[in-house]
Amino acid sequence: MFISLIFSPLVLAQEKKAPQGEITLLIDTFRFRLIVFDDQEPYAQFPVAIGKARTPSPIGHWKIINKGVNWGSGFGTRWLGLNVPWGIYGIHGTNKPGSIGTMASQGCFRMFNHHVEILYPWIKIGTPVIVIGNPFSYQSGGMKNLKPGDKNSALTLIQEKLWRRGFYDGSADGIFGRGTKKGVQQLQKAHGLPITGNLGQIEYRCLGIIN
Repeated sequence: MFISLIFSPLVLAQEKKAPQGEITLLIDTFRFRLIVFDDQEPYAQFPVAIGKARTPSPIGHWKIINKGVNWGSGFGTRWLGLNVPWGIYGIHGTNKPGSIGTMASQGCFRMFNHHVEILYPWIKIGTPVIVIGNPFSYQSGGMKNLKPGDKNSALTLIQEKLWRRGFYDGSADGIFGRGTKKGVQQLQKAHGLPITGNLGQIEYRCLGIIN
């Protein structure tokens, strides 16, 4: 259901009433679209701006944790905060409407102010937000080496893959902490690699991320 809408024509929501069912938001970073689902049925779409390559938007499954009105000119007229563990990210309006449809932000999702004002009353705390995209090709530098202390969406995928192979028992929080380092070291030991605790091309191949 979600994927079929991604390829459908843009449907804006200026004249729509509030959805009556359970709302889920899907943000497509490939096509710069925020898609509203009402009881898993497509309801409306809005154009957005996403993060720059050097400050990418967080790919993954999140939820709305706070809301605010008129946070300042840079955030437009409305703010919807996300529970991303490695930084402050949200869906908000903008004083730079020309940036909509481009990679322009520090990682947040910008909307036209009149669009975010439509969306804002529809959204409650806890609303799921699914952000789709490729965290490796998106981030500046592509498949770069990672080390303890790094924080990004690519690490959430790596943590999930380490967990599936029994090398990691923490949460996929996108933070390269001690638990993730230990999981990488166990992966390296299992494959006869130097036990550095850092991630590079060889470790990506062992995890099936690249061929």
